Amino acid sequence: MADYILSLDQGTTSTRAIVFDRAGSILATAQREHTQYFPQPGWVEHDADEIWRNARNCIGLVLADAQLTATDIVAVGITNQRETTICWDRKTGKPLHPAIVWQDTRTQEIVDRIAEEGAEQGGVDRFRERTGLPLNAYFTATKIAWLLEHVERIRERAERGEVLFGTVDSWLTWHLTGGPNGGVHITDVTNASRSLLMRLDTCQWDDELLEAFDIPRACLPEIRSSSEVYGRCSVRSPLPGVPVAGILGDQQAATFGQAAFDMGEAKNTYGTGSFLVYGTGTKPVQSEHGLLTTVAYRLGDGPTHYALEGSIAVTGSLVQWLRDNLGMIKSSAEIEPLAQTVEDNGGCYIVPAFSGLYAPWWRPDARGVIVGLTRFINKGHIARAALESTAFQSADVLDACNADAPEPLTELRVDGGMTVNDSLMQFQADVLGVPVVRPVVTETTALGAAFVAGLAVGFWSGLDELRSLWQEDRRFYPSMPEDAREALRGKWREAVSRSFDLA
Repeated sequence: MADYILSLDQGTTSTRAIVFDRAGSILATAQREHTQYFPQPGWVEHDADEIWRNARNCIGLVLADAQLTATDIVAVGITNQRETTICWDRKTGKPLHPAIVWQDTRTQEIVDRIAEEGAEQGGVDRFRERTGLPLNAYFTATKIAWLLEHVERIRERAERGEVLFGTVDSWLTWHLTGGPNGGVHITDVTNASRSLLMRLDTCQWDDELLEAFDIPRACLPEIRSSSEVYGRCSVRSPLPGVPVAGILGDQQAATFGQAAFDMGEAKNTYGTGSFLVYGTGTKPVQSEHGLLTTVAYRLGDGPTHYALEGSIAVTGSLVQWLRDNLGMIKSSAEIEPLAQTVEDNGGCYIVPAFSGLYAPWWRPDARGVIVGLTRFINKGHIARAALESTAFQSADVLDACNADAPEPLTELRVDGGMTVNDSLMQFQADVLGVPVVRPVVTETTALGAAFVAGLAVGFWSGLDELRSLWQEDRRFYPSMPEDAREALRGKWREAVSRSFDLA
């Protein structure tokens, strides 16, 4: 009998395959990084073929490490970097352009044009009530529109259905289930809700939105629930015959993996960027304080569950920038001991607005700044300011969430790679003024994908069983006096204001 679920976790910087058992524990992991391309300022691209190769390799490696075969795997769940957009040839399966990554800002001209055309309907907010999203280069529709405008002959081929568009979940599912030989072209409601093309109330592509962005329906994937059998892996895949049974965008997957299924439950994920997701139940709530309204999940034919989300573009990638661009550290793990060489930030603040600021500011004109520099500042202060910027940005988002939500959060569940940093988690609790709770399994993104896939095939009985699997590892309590907290946050907000109007 098959006793394991395999999660394919395709993130902004790497792809991982993780095998989970019935207790939700990790049996084995394999990971491969992929290349980040920055061809122009504000442009970020990935090689979609490299991502697929890495996915295949990771599946093979994790099965070998766990000493399993495909017959031991009951289902595959997929979670992915959202909004990153791929276009490919239906007949050959070859990408027609590098993947345009969610952080990419090349589509700002399209955003400005569509906002101006709808100035009387709200400008950047003209589609917010329908989609939960402002007009922003972040979202998928702008990237599809750019590709249709800039890749030769692609529009006429897209209208005939010869070219397929999708986010990374669509790309991986299509290849796993056969690619050019009958691959399934689908996406789930969580990824579709990040497109600016899907109505929140119906969870279907909207004709008026497609017309506004001039995108032909024929090239788009079918929208499905987050938990159902979409198809089976082909005989040429590393998992022949295994059903692909769950898809969640990475932040929704992390929320699901934290067992935050109900209204009023929330998590914050610390990865390349950071993302706070707060469940609002089966009715979408429109934010008045700079958050996004998004789909949290939908299980089979059940009701759609919604959430408020605060998206932060740059947190963990700031540490990578210090490593790769400035050479301040040799590995990301060195950032914490370096930051601990100083008692405080020395008055130094880093606002990492490399591609503008997302929630709650939504300032595409912002650019990164380091403020408060004196001869006293050393690399320890810079390292500490980099970590603290993650906590300050998350606190800004939580303030917005508390302003929109019916009940303020009394604790924050956290996950992602940066949560291994105890100093950062303690500082996060200090600047929030509420406890920060880290689970035993911090790979909650992959776990969430495993959960939805397992539910679809009956591997787990339901949400109550999944709740029983979640375990707390450590709780960080706030210890900073309120006046000190407010002073630090006041200086942070002043630093943020210095980043505006620099683009």
